[in-house]
Amino acid sequence: MLKVRKRDECRWDLVALGEVMLRFDPGEDRIRTARNFRVWEGGGEYNVARTLAHCFGARASILTALADNHIGRLVADLISQAAVDTSNIIWREVDGISGNLRNGLNFVERGFGTRQPVGCSDRANTAISNLRTAEIDLSSIFDEQGSRWFHTGGIFAALSKDAPEVAIEAMRAARANGSIVSYDLNYRSSLWEGRGGLDAANAVNRMLLNEADVVFGIEGFDSSLGGFTVAEFETAARSMMERHPSLKMVATTLRDVISASLHNISGALYFNGRTFLGNRFDNVQVLDRIGSGDAFAAGIAFGVLEDRDPQRSVDIAAANAAYAVTCPGDASTATLSDLETMVNRNGAKIER
Repeated sequence: MLKVRKRDECRWDLVALGEVMLRFDPGEDRIRTARNFRVWEGGGEYNVARTLAHCFGARASILTALADNHIGRLVADLISQAAVDTSNIIWREVDGISGNLRNGLNFVERGFGTRQPVGCSDRANTAISNLRTAEIDLSSIFDEQGSRWFHTGGIFAALSKDAPEVAIEAMRAARANGSIVSYDLNYRSSLWEGRGGLDAANAVNRMLLNEADVVFGIEGFDSSLGGFTVAEFETAARSMMERHPSLKMVATTLRDVISASLHNISGALYFNGRTFLGNRFDNVQVLDRIGSGDAFAAGIAFGVLEDRDPQRSVDIAAANAAYAVTCPGDASTATLSDLETMVNRNGAKIER
């Protein structure tokens, strides 16, 4: 069972640890031919905090590091606009050309029809990839302030050789103070290129999953290669829980990619020996795919924090994933009312 701390015991409903990049969006254009870009803030772990704050009114904070220059201050301002607290940002001094460290940039094409989405990250030697455990006041965050939930994931853990150690110390501090700890198995091949690829990522994930209560995704599975069936999910979820006894819940999106512009979207949740399937949203027209998995994770976290039953939680989470792909930028702009309307209008639910 998942034991949730009372709201009045904690300053935060969720604290997320991860990199926040400045995303450059060329709209309908290609990156290499664009003349104008719209900017957003985004990052796998941060997107969960942002969506939880914006969609569900939760008190969320981001634990990250930024280079203290105009770009970093822009990212922090965008975070504030998203109603995510910035008091746990660690500011790092930089020289005039960010030669010692920098802020991450992410250029993302949305794709359309047969033209697939394309990402081009510019994130080497960033402030957070140089983060060390000693720089974080974990006692203040978890002992003094308190958080009901702590979230991090495989993207942060891939940033440097020291990042997994930072993650594991934060996860242990959170668990010691009664926080639910979640970990997203997000795999980015670009971050592991030249460092052992998927095998190296799996080794790190195996270590960090031993500190988690909730996992998003399937261990050892590269989601970029395609989806998997419900039966495969259920078998994998049981196996993961056997390998990692701390795990109490496994959740993932279920997605059929018809084209870059058209997806079928649902989700699955394994909890207390049962699989719950979320509402399936067919032929969803995709504006921007980035962040839909994070929107799903935020929906699951919301359901647990608010003591929703598992079926309702995964229904809301699946609706949020489907809604997120219709929104520009990295995060869902839905309200809880929007999502409840989607769930209530959709078809019958299946419980296994």
